[in-house]
Amino acid sequence: MQRRPCEFFLVRYVPDPLREEFVNIGVLLRDAGGNAAQVRFTRDWTRVRCADPDADIDMLEALEQEIERRLTQHREDTPNVLNTLEDTLSNGLQITDSKGCLAESIPVEIDRLMKMYVESRKKEPASRVSGRQRVGRAMRREFERAGVWNMMSKRIAASQYTRAGDSLLLDCGYRPNGVIKMFHAVSLDGDIDLAKVLAFSMPSLSAGVRRVEGAKLELTAIVEPVRELKSTEEEDISQYKFGVEAMEAADIRVLTTSDLGRVAETARRELHL
Repeated sequence: MQRRPCEFFLVRYVPDPLREEFVNIGVLLRDAGGNAAQVRFTRDWTRVRCADPDADIDMLEALEQEIERRLTQHREDTPNVLNTLEDTLSNGLQITDSKGCLAESIPVEIDRLMKMYVESRKKEPASRVSGRQRVGRAMRREFERAGVWNMMSKRIAASQYTRAGDSLLLDCGYRPNGVIKMFHAVSLDGDIDLAKVLAFSMPSLSAGVRRVEGAKLELTAIVEPVRELKSTEEEDISQYKFGVEAMEAADIRVLTTSDLGRVAETARRELHL
């Protein structure tokens, strides 16, 4: 397979500029001969918290979304987007000079660069990763692999469709034609509260999307396969089934992480990528 020339930049968190210490938190990769670009930040903030216990993680995650938004809206002017970011970043954040690389594809190469420069070699203990985090990471990984993650809305506030004070944030979504598709990671491994929240929220969400956007809502809950539950006791299996049935009864489509490749490929086609 022919590789194409690209350039990448590392995004660094610098807790104390005077000490010249930093933590790599992300990679921005662009096609040197075109407009394709992608940014990805770490999902494990352990090293940042070790360097700075007071680090504003919400701000860092919001920064990734802002960079994504700018790259998406200004595809033809990626160099200027980078210049603007460098001018506006605080001393606590830095973007390195570019380095060249040859990429099979943008998603594959950014995976490689993240493993090389950003991700800790010591994996986070499974016991410290919640079920919803595992499902959410799998969902994002497949959407990134299909090249659609940057085209999707993230952390969609339900309150814009229901009522003020609703704290529910849907993970991601996009709009093909007259339908709005949203996706939310749900773990049914010992806890079905989120499944019940989604089921309860769906009628008002659907009505709100129809009223505000003039579109139909298709909400998909992504859950772990039943075989991946920590316990296969009859009570736990029954609880899993109850969570699935409660969401399906509310017109929420329920798929497992095993279906994500197909879901991501459908998104790629519908977004014409």
